[in-house]
Amino acid sequence: MAVTIKDIAKKAGVSYSTVSRALNNDKIIKQETRERIARIAREMGYKPNAIARGLVMKETNTLGLVIPDITNPFYPEVARGIEECANEYGYTIFLCNSNWDSVKENKYIDILQSKRVDGIIVAPVSQELDIIRKTYAASMPVVFVGKKIEFSNSSYVVIDNRKGGFIATEYLLNKGYTRIAFIGGLEKDSTNHDRLMGYQDALKINNIPVDPSIIKQGSFKRESGYASMISLLEQGNEIQAVFAGNDVIAFGVILKERCNSSSLLRLFR
Repeated sequence: MAVTIKDIAKKAGVSYSTVSRALNNDKIIKQETRERIARIAREMGYKPNAIARGLVMKETNTLGLVIPDITNPFYPEVARGIEECANEYGYTIFLCNSNWDSVKENKYIDILQSKRVDGIIVAPVSQELDIIRKTYAASMPVVFVGKKIEFSNSSYVVIDNRKGGFIATEYLLNKGYTRIAFIGGLEKDSTNHDRLMGYQDALKINNIPVDPSIIKQGSFKRESGYASMISLLEQGNEIQAVFAGNDVIAFGVILKERCNSSSLLRLFR
């Protein structure tokens, strides 16, 4: 059985409240008594009940992190950085993978709130406001990653996806490629939208017409990249290069390229 505060109090010959205060380093208790109780607790193998402590202190020193795709190399890197920073401040992370499923995302938000995490960091699947209203209604601190959410005073960490799309497309144009396909993710996703805008900006500045027939959008999954590449090739489009919406989409495009050795495809993610 787990050792309790009452067990420590009995062995130390003091009250339950004295043990509780001593273990919480309350200065009301003499330092000598605090040290003796701490030593007894260690000898008995006492482990604090984090849940009980959280209810009393109204903080759990835990954060929830919800990401959409654990297989995308980008998100594990983000998770590692968040975990390292959180650990420096004495926090631990609950990691949840929504797999680009808004229903699962909402379910995880509910679970994290029920666990009384001190805050949530989420890379949202879509721009829908349900998740945002839910976190704010619960007075839960929340930071969004990867998407700028226009709601209240929400905090977010994003990159300039439009500029990124422009730089990627301009790189290919400078290499001499003019028939550049765009294979993106979710059409309504702000990240995908901004990267597409950057792609189109680069084409227009270089006086190259935007051809809707070589723009494909689906999801941020490998299967979508593969299917979009098949669709482009089956249409007989002349493609010199592809701007893939993310690394996972690019994997699908590369897979199709390997299956079609006669194509002149060049990949730039």
